[in-house]
Amino acid sequence: MRLRNEMPELDGATKWLNSRPLSKQDVTGKKPVFIYIWSVSCDTCKKTIPKVNELCDFYQGQLNTIAIHMPRTERDKDLAEVRRVAKEHNMSQPIFVDHNATLTNQFNNRYVPAYYLFDTSGKLRFRHSGNGGIQMLQKRVNRILNETEN
Repeated sequence: MRLRNEMPELDGATKWLNSRPLSKQDVTGKKPVFIYIWSVSCDTCKKTIPKVNELCDFYQGQLNTIAIHMPRTERDKDLAEVRRVAKEHNMSQPIFVDHNATLTNQFNNRYVPAYYLFDTSGKLRFRHSGNGGIQMLQKRVNRILNETEN
């Protein structure tokens, strides 16, 4: 997915955790949208979840966050394991379980963890995959929030 591309629809979830099914219309328009793609078998993902949670807590009420679970293996498709890991890591944000790769394919995403930030109009403003990226993500969130205030 390229910068300034439109956020895809939130269709095709195997299951939603921590939320009713959400649509693109539900999350865009008033707040920026942060999408975090992770997998239960990814140790780096598990290490970054606390940082993601801190970011979500810091911007509570100013940022819509959706986590997408992207399996890397067949074993990652165990829904009970996804629930367990999400609970163990205090993931309270809506989780789009994408075991058919419906949404992650629309992002052209192949790696976890991955971060995508969309502005209030649903345009991609930042993306990063792999380790790190939270500090840069926070700078981009601040920039978008400042734009919407002015």
